[in-house]
Amino acid sequence: MRAGRTGENAAAPIWRRRLLLGGGLLVAGAVVYFAWAATIPRWWAQRVGNMVNGHLSAGLLLGLVFGICFTLLPLLAAWAGLHRRRPWKVTLAWLVLALLLAMPNLWTLGIAVGSGSAAHAGERVMDVRAPWFRGSTLIGAIIAAVIFAGLMVFTRARWPGRGKKPGKGRGNGKDHGESAADEPGSAG
Repeated sequence: MRAGRTGENAAAPIWRRRLLLGGGLLVAGAVVYFAWAATIPRWWAQRVGNMVNGHLSAGLLLGLVFGICFTLLPLLAAWAGLHRRRPWKVTLAWLVLALLLAMPNLWTLGIAVGSGSAAHAGERVMDVRAPWFRGSTLIGAIIAAVIFAGLMVFTRARWPGRGKKPGKGRGNGKDHGESAADEPGSAG
């Protein structure tokens, strides 16, 4: 009877340790989130404001470049990770890369639609120091999404048989109208 109690006591610290570790990570994640939510919009608005420096044309051009690059690259990275069967760790790595590549656009989106004081401060900074940046970033993101959709349509039209298993009308070296009797050297 004591052996059973020892096994129960040995199992108790494992779930307790996991529960405490999970709770600690949850609290740490919440603290990091709120710290970043209060600082990232201001920091990003200052960085963009320093790059644009109040020039309308620079805001327009830089916004288009950021919108296109930081939308198209994450979409391509996500597609690269998801279009084939891979181990889950490789797929996760591709998706994390896509998320990291999308961060500039996500920060700009957070400033544009955010309701916190940091987002409003970022809006004010961008209105003065980075005019037209937010709007042109949106236009660039739409252009990148259209380019990505076009690439997907083009690759499907160019290589329609990709992803199909061999032997289902492809890859057997015969045209659709040929039969075994039409081959040279066949008796028939």
